[in-house]
Amino acid sequence: MRELIRSRKPERLILKTNRFCCRSQKPRASLASFPAIGLAVALLSNTALGTEDVPHRPFAQWAELPKPGQFIAGIVYEESEAYHIYVKGVSYNVTYHFGGESYGIDVNQGYVTLQYGISERWAADLNVGATTAAWRYFDNGTIQSVTGLMDSSVGIRYQVFNERTASSSWVPTLTFRLSGILPGTYDEDFAFTPGSHSTGIEPEVLMRKHFGWPGLGAYLDALYRWNFTTENSQYVTVIGLFQQIKGWELDVGYRHLQTLSGSDITFNPSDPTSLFYPRDVREINDSIEAGFSYTTAKRQLRYGFHCRTVFDGNNSDRKFWVGGSFDIPFGGK
Repeated sequence: MRELIRSRKPERLILKTNRFCCRSQKPRASLASFPAIGLAVALLSNTALGTEDVPHRPFAQWAELPKPGQFIAGIVYEESEAYHIYVKGVSYNVTYHFGGESYGIDVNQGYVTLQYGISERWAADLNVGATTAAWRYFDNGTIQSVTGLMDSSVGIRYQVFNERTASSSWVPTLTFRLSGILPGTYDEDFAFTPGSHSTGIEPEVLMRKHFGWPGLGAYLDALYRWNFTTENSQYVTVIGLFQQIKGWELDVGYRHLQTLSGSDITFNPSDPTSLFYPRDVREINDSIEAGFSYTTAKRQLRYGFHCRTVFDGNNSDRKFWVGGSFDIPFGGK
């Protein structure tokens, strides 16, 4: 079946890619309800690669660990819009105008995250959620959408150093994370589908370090993702600054995503239906991320807001993400 799909002409493949029509006449996608996530994330299949979308907390937050015996439960909601795509390094406008409104490639998603402090140096985390994507432009205004569980991750973290307890003032908070990735349940043949739909292993290094005036610091997050199903690995690097003022934290950083192999998107801007979105798309993009959070003094409840905008790339849509999060700790020694 995979070879059959690849052998089709681009205009026939897009019909296969777009076979899911939106059942609702609402112009935008809506977030799917959360089914029994624990069972569904165990589904493993030989499927395709879409845009990178594994649940991941921004600003190297995972460098910090819960207290021993403590749980931290969090919920994250995110949505994005993209009105341009990058094909062979060129940006194309894919905005569809209807009824005085503009429509692009829309993604809505939410996920829950659970962290547990195993000891002073060890912690585990689980991140699962649901996602939906929709667009009109590539099918002459007909709404097309896809909905399902996100690619999920299960991680274990080891904190090598903690700057608060280190003997030297030069030592940062440094944490190593190793996670396994399980594919979601969305349709992997949908163009710009939100996720790689691949099993994988992800080693990651996270660092946060204060320097200069009080509250100022830098963060680093670097990961490599072995995608076993798609055989199309990726790496992501993020570097940025944070400023803490009492319970507040402000963050800004630069993010680079690089897929190491694969095929290019082909697209003729004079014919929107000509989009050919390969099964092994090689996504590359650069983006700026920013956000702020507030942590209460008494209960250590954390409220957060984050955004990210893609400003350059290839085989990628130019997303602008916005999201909010809430974390609540309980238990612990």
